[in-house]
Amino acid sequence: MTDVPLLSRSALDRAEELRTDSEALRAGWADALVLRVNHRGQARLDGSELVLDPATELGPEPVSGAVFLGRRDGRHLWAIRVAALTGELGDLRFIGQQLADSSAGLLTTAIAILNWHDSAGFSSIDGAATMPTISGWSRHSTSTGHEEFPRTDPAVICLVHDGADRVLLARNGNWPERRFSVLAGFVEAGESLEACVVREIAEEVGIVVSDVRYLGSQPWPFPRSVMIGFSAVGDPDAPITFADGEIVEAHWFGRDEVRAALEAGDWSADTDARLLLPGSVSIARGMLEAWAKA
Repeated sequence: MTDVPLLSRSALDRAEELRTDSEALRAGWADALVLRVNHRGQARLDGSELVLDPATELGPEPVSGAVFLGRRDGRHLWAIRVAALTGELGDLRFIGQQLADSSAGLLTTAIAILNWHDSAGFSSIDGAATMPTISGWSRHSTSTGHEEFPRTDPAVICLVHDGADRVLLARNGNWPERRFSVLAGFVEAGESLEACVVREIAEEVGIVVSDVRYLGSQPWPFPRSVMIGFSAVGDPDAPITFADGEIVEAHWFGRDEVRAALEAGDWSADTDARLLLPGSVSIARGMLEAWAKA
């Protein structure tokens, strides 16, 4: 890949050392800023920047439910889930490409950690209610004190090519016709990333791949994944079979056709071409762009 994936951009200093320093956090609250995110994952926008509000609007000191994200230009930054927002709103899936670096990493982190809190209200060990600690970066059981941390599920995403000028793209059964992308899947327990690539490609399209190479990674907080990009080589003469039922269509496309699809836009493009590709917020697009330029 030649460019940093859009959701991997970040100008945020996470300042992990401050998460347990309640005195420093209270002192920084006076001029801290807070990012409000609703339950649809939307935040307020001002052009390419997120709208951040004075933290003191929430109270005179850090409030329950707020998560310390880090600091920027010496000011503490927090996030909090709210029931409703007004004004110009944006969803990370759709506005990620228009966000400045200073906002992209901030919103990605906020959504990831708030999504975890939404689903971590009870301990996975003893079933008791949990309470946030470490400024929102862990939760502990109110029964046993067992501590749990934000979970991220690793998934591989792989551009399969023939070593020359063809790439294998597939369509998920939930997608409309003509919408294709590279193949992806979650890493299983006890499995290496490279082994996952080989297994997933074989399961989804019946192709045995080799020469697995790392390309890059991107957080994907929908709800809590990190996408780890690879390329691999497959045989275009091998039969394509759909073993697990997730993929319903797959074809080898030439480099010129991929270039034309990238030029046409994304999945929403107004064209009758047989190939439509993901938008720039996905690492898949960056992988395809780099391959098309090679």
